[in-house]
Amino acid sequence: MSRFRQYVRRVSSWPMTALAKDYPRGCHIPKHRHRRGQLIYAASGVMQVTTREGIWIVPPQRSLWVPIGMAHEIHMEGQVAVRMLYLDRDTSALFGTHCRVLAVSALLRELILAAVQAHGEKDGERMEVMAPLLLHELQEADETAFHIPVPSDPRLKKVCQRLLDETSRVESLEQLAQRVGASSRTLARLFESELKMSFVRWRQHVRLARALSQMSLGHPIKTVARDAGYASSSAFCSMFHRIMGATPTDYLSQSAVSRGAHSAS
Repeated sequence: MSRFRQYVRRVSSWPMTALAKDYPRGCHIPKHRHRRGQLIYAASGVMQVTTREGIWIVPPQRSLWVPIGMAHEIHMEGQVAVRMLYLDRDTSALFGTHCRVLAVSALLRELILAAVQAHGEKDGERMEVMAPLLLHELQEADETAFHIPVPSDPRLKKVCQRLLDETSRVESLEQLAQRVGASSRTLARLFESELKMSFVRWRQHVRLARALSQMSLGHPIKTVARDAGYASSSAFCSMFHRIMGATPTDYLSQSAVSRGAHSAS
């Protein structure tokens, strides 16, 4: 019997707290940490979550696991309906000590929303019945490793934040270097040493993360390409295919099929 199934059989009480909070566009939650593991899910809207391990732009089809004690801050990119699960220490151990992006199937979404409702109504019996299934779905959720690494050097931080704030910027590395009082060679070296990728590749990752969020919300590819700083949809699609291994259309189709198969299983 797997470790997870052995654990589920031992569950005799609700191992988590479920909360709901709605935030206005642009709201920023300063850096903080929790004594319990946290699953952050946006029922609507898009969040940008930053930890020491990286930056995640989280659309409604994804959730972010933040382990116990991991400092993090959240920026709301629009009006966001945040739904959170706080897991006790034993349950948190099932999901590891690093941040993880987990896909939210149709079933998992409904279970999270039902848990929030049951907790608000103090329906302990319903919460206890749902706990094993909810934990099982979280354990089985698809995971994506895509995230944006973050720097520690103050000059590089300023450059990266400028690109994060407006992904369509077309400034060269030389122009950005002038803004932070460094040479382009120094910045290039910092990108490689701290972020393990070139300036061009890091900016592509930022643009791609933003594009994935916009695509998940139904924005047209033409609009997504323009907002990502590309002069044409074909140039954007070429970059997307090179990194993701599929065209934007195929990627969205595969995601839809995967979510449907997962929720039907």
